[in-house]
Amino acid sequence: MKKLHNTLYINQPDRYLSLDGENIVISCEGQELGRVPLHNLEMIVTFGHAGTSPALMGKCAHDGISLVFMSRSGHFLARVEGETRGNVLLRREQYRIADTPARSLAIARNCIAAKLFNSRWVLERMTRDHALRIDTELFRQKSQYLQTAIQNAEAAPDADALRGVEGEAASVYFSVFDDMILQQKEDFRFTVRSRRPPLDRVNALLSFAYSLMTSQCAASLEAVGLDPYVGFLHTDRPGRRSLALDLVEEFRSVYCDRFVLTLINKRYIQPEHFDLREDGAVLLNEQGRRVFLEHWQKRKYEELRHPYLNEKLEWGMLPYVQALLLARYIRGDLDAYPPFLWK
Repeated sequence: MKKLHNTLYINQPDRYLSLDGENIVISCEGQELGRVPLHNLEMIVTFGHAGTSPALMGKCAHDGISLVFMSRSGHFLARVEGETRGNVLLRREQYRIADTPARSLAIARNCIAAKLFNSRWVLERMTRDHALRIDTELFRQKSQYLQTAIQNAEAAPDADALRGVEGEAASVYFSVFDDMILQQKEDFRFTVRSRRPPLDRVNALLSFAYSLMTSQCAASLEAVGLDPYVGFLHTDRPGRRSLALDLVEEFRSVYCDRFVLTLINKRYIQPEHFDLREDGAVLLNEQGRRVFLEHWQKRKYEELRHPYLNEKLEWGMLPYVQALLLARYIRGDLDAYPPFLWK
């Protein structure tokens, strides 16, 4: 099993990254600020605009260290990739599945059914742990709807029907998201999901978490030899990491949403950690990103028992493990793709 290594986050916009031997050199206006060994890193995520040296980019590509460039607002910009990994036969089979609606649908059903399953258990866990602070009957109704939606997803006759089931279920799930915010209610309210741009603090946190998780999924798919840009539910689009978006569906509620709720309910994140733009967009500021990333990194090292493998592993390993299971299914080693089901 692959070992979980660290992720280096460069939060300040004026930091320049270069290579010296086996170390990353972090500098600002020509002055060295620090060094980080490359050998224990699996990903570098930079929110700056000062740049990265070609030597460092080449080293990361050669060593399989994912180098991701994000905008200051947390939107994905680009990822440095080296030589394509994995057996070419694996990717050829991936492309065949993507071009065959029935075979694509079999994988997409499992991904969406897992998303709905995990969303349902987020609501069930809320009912169990905070029965005195929420409308338990309302949560049970929403949970029951999601249970029915899981069955509908598993029986969806085509991709469009599956997207319809997923969309309606997402609306039901998010209809009680505000009820799961138990602290700082005056400053953190959720009414509807807004993406580009996020229009409130909660949506800013959700979008940032989804963007980070999608980058982790893309890097994991690349690591096991799959093409992160060719998906089974999300359609092909230039520059769109469709398979990573397929995979991230399993982690949205159980990993990203719960993490955001923890940040708010434990008061790790505060109103002053956000900036309001003239166009109405609400974005994490530099201090907010620092707080978010600090806790995101800690979360990756918490352990759970994987329900399919029945092994203990870190939360941060989940994207890689699921990418590996997907690759095994595509190779023909498994009869079906086993998605991540949390309870």
